[in-house]
Order: sequence, then structure tokens, then C-alpha cells
Amino acid sequence: MPDPIRLGIAGLGTVGRGVVRIVQRHGATLAARAGRPVEIVAVSARSRDKDRGVDLSAYGWEDDPVALARRPDIDLFVELMGGADGPAKDATEAALEAGHDVVTANKALLAIHGQALAETAERAGAAIRFEAAVAGGIPVVKALTEGLAGNEVTRILGVMNGTCNYILTRMENAGLTYDEAFAEADGLGYLEADPELDVGGIDAAHKLALLSAIAFGTRVDFPNVRLEGIGSVSIDDIRHAADMGYRIKLLGVARMTGRGLEQRMTPCLVPASSPLGQLEGGTNMVVLEGDSVGQIVLRGAGAGEGPTASAVMADVMDLARGIRLPVFGQPATGLRAARAAVAAVPAPYYLRMTLVDKPGALAKIARALGEAGISIDRMRQYDHAEGTAPVLIVTHRTTRGALEEAIAAMDATGVVAESAVALRIEEL
Repeated sequence: MPDPIRLGIAGLGTVGRGVVRIVQRHGATLAARAGRPVEIVAVSARSRDKDRGVDLSAYGWEDDPVALARRPDIDLFVELMGGADGPAKDATEAALEAGHDVVTANKALLAIHGQALAETAERAGAAIRFEAAVAGGIPVVKALTEGLAGNEVTRILGVMNGTCNYILTRMENAGLTYDEAFAEADGLGYLEADPELDVGGIDAAHKLALLSAIAFGTRVDFPNVRLEGIGSVSIDDIRHAADMGYRIKLLGVARMTGRGLEQRMTPCLVPASSPLGQLEGGTNMVVLEGDSVGQIVLRGAGAGEGPTASAVMADVMDLARGIRLPVFGQPATGLRAARAAVAAVPAPYYLRMTLVDKPGALAKIARALGEAGISIDRMRQYDHAEGTAPVLIVTHRTTRGALEEAIAAMDATGVVAESAVALRIEEL
């Protein structure tokens, strides 16, 4: 049998432990499928003495992940530490400079430094694989780089953060407020140490930026992803959306338009009957649309030891088989910097606002919308409370720019007690 592929694993948290377990439990199967053995040579983590529930006694130990990355007796460096900078970045660069291939689950690292790392890999003749960095166990990176390589991708959209989907699902199904659902998710350990990474949409936006680069042949452009978290979504929004046949999701959307690359990670309304609308709990879903294939839907666990470790091992197995591809599907030096575009494709919008309860208030709101070129599809007024009147408006198709102009005009009328919450209604 050919020589084994020798792994050095940096990071022995949830995912790192999962990778070790797969190698230990399925060694014979991995060797048969790869055509060569898969062996762990050495590992690195913050503490040598911590009980991680797996036997590490047969492996070398490096306190410094950079030293592990440079070891001459490894072929493949598996980076599972996380973080956009610091040890993860230093060790990844060291591995590439040593000519070692890299497999990583680190979405932040690639969203911020992906172009530079891809160019480094190409100069060194090394590969970087990152299936586990996007949507956990869903093979969406492989689908884009290989399965849809013959397509012009027209749109990517999806739910890419399970924690946000869990919170929104619990708000609807259990009638919880945002704060109550947030506390529940926190108690279950679903939130990152910095919760804003989840509920602010940052984690999901990292993933969207990586998929956009593959789909549209552009350099990773995370800074120009339009970001809006779920903190402004109320239980009333959840209920109003359900009344109209919609559900609210933190939705990532990317498409190339005549004005440039549109990337946004924002709460949107989607039809309740659609695959995205039916998505429950912490599950992820990515929808890919191509000119030849039409629309395909990928659904599965977006996090956790098993699914993410499975994605890491998929990359390890490809490299063991000799399958080598450019990091983002084509040579990094050929990737172009895309012009950033705001959402230019018109869509209906949901508006929730609270008006001062006095004559002529609704007329002023309608006038502000009309002067911005926006027509009203539906409008509902709810029970008055303490001198205010909650109002819900669904517009016909309009642009975000026109909507922002209208909201500014509405705020200046003097009849708005609570400024409008605006959510796009995504057409699927």
C-alpha cells in the first residue's frame, strides 16, 4: 500500500476530538477509500493534561502550533483552533511555507485573510481545503467547486447560522420574546463566547463571503457584506409574518448584478411553504442556483462535533486521494476584486412602525412612501395603546435605497413614535 498521509492536528476542542475519533474508529475504512492509510503523527492544544475523552498517547505533542505546522514528518496540517489572527494565522502560514497542505474549519481566518493565504499556498505548491468552515456537515464548498463547475451561478441564499435559526424558531413555536429565546440558547451552550458573532450575523457573513468568492470568481470581500442581526426582530414581527404566510430567517444572499457583487446577511421574510421557510431549529440550509442546473437545496447539521469533523475528514480524504484544487475554485491570482453593490434587485418589504395616534398620521406615512415611489400592497392597524397605534405595511416591489429615503421622510413627519423596522421579503 502507498505511504500514509500524515496529519498534524492543532486544536483539540469539539471538532478536533471528533477528527481524532474518526481516524481511530474508521482507520481501515479510510485507508480502503483513500487508497492509503490516514495517520495522526502529532497534535497541539493549549493544555497537555486536559482529559478530552480520546487517547492521544500514541501521538507527538507540540505546545506551539507553529512548531507542529513546521514538522517535517507531517504531510497535512489540520487547523482547528479558530480565530482570524494569532496562532491560527501564524501556524497556517508556517505550514504553507513548509510546503504542507492545510485543512481548516476556520471561517474567520479565510474571510479576512483568504486571498493572501491562497496566494501563499499557490507559491508553495500547497493546497487549502475548508469544507468544514461553511455550514458544518453540508458539502456546499464541494458542490460549488466541483458539482456546479459547469454552471454560471446566479444566486446563493441560505440559513447559515443554526443559533439564529434556533432563536427565531423558538420565538415562533413557543411564543418567546427575543430575550427569552436568546437566554434559552445561551443556557444550552449554542452561543459563541461573543454572542454578537451569532446574533449579529458575523459568523454567517464569513461563510457567505467564502461561498461568493467560489461562485463568482472574486476575491473574498467580507467587509462589504451588508450585515444586520436578528436583535431587532420582535415576537410581533414573527406573528405578523406568520399571519401573511411567511417566516423570518437570518438569510444570506449573494448575487452578481450589473452594478457589482451584492452580499447581504439580514433578517428576511420567506414563504412559509418554501424549503427555507420549513427549516426548523439549529439546522442549516443553502440554496444554489445555476444557469444549467436550476435550483438545488442542501440541508443538514451546521455545527457540532460529528458533522464538522465529517467535513474535515472529507477534505483530508480528497487530499489523500491526490485531488487538488485551487482554494477558491480557480487560481488566486486570477480572482478579481468585485465592485460592491447594495441590494439593487427590487423586492417587496415588510414595515412595522408605531405612530402617534392622531388624525392624519397614516396619510402622512402614505405620502412619504408615495413620494419615494413606493406603493402599498397591504396595510394593517392594530389596537391602539397609550396614545400610539402600531401599523404594519407590506410594500410592492421597491429598492432598498428608495425604502431608506421613505423611512427618513416618515421619521421627519412628527407622527412616528417608533421608527420602522424594515425586512425584505425574499422571492424564491
